[in-house]
Amino acid sequence: MSRLLKALEERVVIGDGAMGTQIYAKGVPLGRCYDELNLSTPHLVRVIHKEYVEAGAELLETNTFTANRVRLRKYELHGRVRDINLAGAKLAREQAGPERFVAGSIGPLTGVKREEGERSADEKTEAFAEQAKALEDGGCDALFLETFTDLEELKLALRAARGATKLPCACLMAFVFKTKTPFGVEPEDALRELEAAGADVIGANCSVPHWTAKVLDRMGASTKARLAAFPNAGLPEYVDGRYMYLTTPEYFAETARKIVNAGANIVGGCCGTGPEHVRAVASVLHAARPMPRRLRPREPVPAEPAPEPATPPAKLTFGDRIGKETLVCVELDPPRGLAYEKALKGAVRLVKAGCDAITVGDSPLAVMRMGNVGMAHLMEREGVPTIVHLSCRDKNLIALQSTILEAAALGITALLPITGDPAKVGDQPQATSVYDLNSFELIRLIANMNEGKGYSGASIQRATRFAIGCAFNPNVKDVDHQVRRLRKKMEAGAHFALSQPVYDIERIPHVYDRVRAGVGGFPVFFGVLPAVSARNAEFLAHEVPGITMPESVIARMKAVPEDRQRAEGLKIAKELIERAAEFAPGFYIIPPFGSVDISVELVEFVKARARR
Repeated sequence: MSRLLKALEERVVIGDGAMGTQIYAKGVPLGRCYDELNLSTPHLVRVIHKEYVEAGAELLETNTFTANRVRLRKYELHGRVRDINLAGAKLAREQAGPERFVAGSIGPLTGVKREEGERSADEKTEAFAEQAKALEDGGCDALFLETFTDLEELKLALRAARGATKLPCACLMAFVFKTKTPFGVEPEDALRELEAAGADVIGANCSVPHWTAKVLDRMGASTKARLAAFPNAGLPEYVDGRYMYLTTPEYFAETARKIVNAGANIVGGCCGTGPEHVRAVASVLHAARPMPRRLRPREPVPAEPAPEPATPPAKLTFGDRIGKETLVCVELDPPRGLAYEKALKGAVRLVKAGCDAITVGDSPLAVMRMGNVGMAHLMEREGVPTIVHLSCRDKNLIALQSTILEAAALGITALLPITGDPAKVGDQPQATSVYDLNSFELIRLIANMNEGKGYSGASIQRATRFAIGCAFNPNVKDVDHQVRRLRKKMEAGAHFALSQPVYDIERIPHVYDRVRAGVGGFPVFFGVLPAVSARNAEFLAHEVPGITMPESVIARMKAVPEDRQRAEGLKIAKELIERAAEFAPGFYIIPPFGSVDISVELVEFVKARARR
């Protein structure tokens, strides 16, 4: 039995507090790689460890929480995994001395995200094993696999650490949604699976003290295994440009006493805690012994009611009609202020001309506009079917789910998930891009909500009923690569695609041939963006991402007088529509400069051709 595990049989071990919080408090900005400080600024890490030792900590965690090759890649440090972890272990060992313990901190590879299909189990195993081995070589007494939200990833990390080292392993999950992880795992379920997987210590971290105590109470009533708890110092507040945790050390220590009474063998602190919290805990738990456990049957957790099925709309939606007739959708952006009446009148006019849906942009090109869900709702009230773009750029995971629920409640029936242009390219360069999800993950999220489940798997009480669109860019040399991406989107839950505009008429059969070969009959709407002048054609060709225009088209626009170039651009667009109509289930018209007149003419042209 290791020295640490033997100590846990005899007494409650006092852990240290947060590392990141203390680094931030000492003036290191959030954008920095904190793990790398082990190499560049070791004296700072050394001081923090020393302060925890002086406060009474008996176990120090290394400054290596994100020091794996996956998360270090962001800083181009993925080649220095061993150096950073070795240095982190040695710094902690130096301050711990021979009488205290050092735990190598290993966090998840993906934070709270599941990157399905992005990395193989072998790749993940190699990343965890590489870090674990370096921590062992640096002198750690144990490994702390902490703040995991995905139970399967935690079990994989445990297997990797077991295979690479001989160190005891503690497995701690973040039960941040009351007593559940973000993916809906209950404490007893985590306990059962981690015990079976061979964890030496099991517990919870990175949640508020109250709920951490609840989790430990449920664990302590279910097992004789060694338990650990490292709660946060409450919830953070944003004060004068800094995140502050305002839970007092006295309250934190009193909660630590409750956690030990519930059965914890190790107690320390996570986010927001510092030496003052550890000192308070040490003062009330010095020389405390583990409490005897009284096992009790697991209290039945009330089953969540099955989500109600989606209520079918009174009339056929855009999604219902795909493949049954030639459809046309037109993109209209919300206004850049509150004068929405012009856009609303344009949408009504387009529907009267035969348009089947208006796609409502989500601040395209990162230019601030009126919220598109509200704009779409105004259109829907006027009888205008809409497809609402949903960008990953501006909203975090919470806000994305809220927006999807909002759209469903307002009667919107089609969404177009997109990654979104970076905030820095728009008219608000001080804004920050979020990108909690990418377009593939957002498609999967909406598909889950169509089944009545949120991101965590919890019921949303009633299933949504969205037709899910996606973007497709055929303007690349390797169309098959884009088709493979399209297949991934289809497998994630997409129902149709809107393509970027195509100007090469000879390329259209080839594109649709490759689409059929790769995704069968998956409907891909043909994108149409007429050029209104030779100068506009050159701008589209050279300055708009995702658009390719043959020189012959630009030359054709230049060959006519300026006063006839708009008509020539429309003529080219109609020729493209005629060719694409042999293959496409419908058309996606992107009006130049928001021109409703041009869109009406093209909509009427498509519908007249369909009638013929």
